[in-house]
Amino acid sequence: MADALKGASGAFLLNPPPVSCDPYARTEELGASLAEAARRAYLPKAVVLSSIGAQHASDVGVIATLNRIEMLLDGVAPATAFLRSGYFVETWSEVLEVAISDGVLPTFIKPSQKIPMVSTIDVGRAAAALLCEDWSGNRVMELSGPEDWSASDVATAFSLVLGRPVVPIPVPPEERSALLAQDGVPTEVANALLGMYEGITNARFMRQGSSEHRRGTVSLEAAVERMGRQV
Repeated sequence: MADALKGASGAFLLNPPPVSCDPYARTEELGASLAEAARRAYLPKAVVLSSIGAQHASDVGVIATLNRIEMLLDGVAPATAFLRSGYFVETWSEVLEVAISDGVLPTFIKPSQKIPMVSTIDVGRAAAALLCEDWSGNRVMELSGPEDWSASDVATAFSLVLGRPVVPIPVPPEERSALLAQDGVPTEVANALLGMYEGITNARFMRQGSSEHRRGTVSLEAAVERMGRQV
């Protein structure tokens, strides 16, 4: 990995979303490897993908792995930025087929609760912009879409794109584990994801006042329309 970074003027580093094994143990291994590689390569600039809510080390489920990534990669380059993203709009693609077939939007987030969400298009643009900026030391940049959105807002966007009514349907907490298991999500990963949604419900998925804040430009409807074209 260090060889891949040698000679680079900057790099976008990330801890991929977990799909198997213990996400916390994997974060320790990957974070240590990334830190060692960046330091061995004398990487001058690093932009590290993180999440809004990563200021918390607990009670945020899988987001706690990004709190740990921030610790492990702290000062990994002379210029290090942690890009704390909102909830990816594209995550809703997981229920797109149900929305198309049944006109419902299953959600682990309360339909009326607005949270920071953002398109991955805006995340890529923000990361690229940061890599082109000059600074020294550490910085934390929090990124969300043009406005905060709720599951009800997402359902409305689905309705507009699909040309049919789509209604948000909350999934009760006691049914969520079985639903993830049915989709083949390993228990350790499911528990981490469920912890994140519990943290969202308990208002832990919040911006940190001391951080920099930016908003993207991709609208909710545009992001959903893009998802629809990929089905």
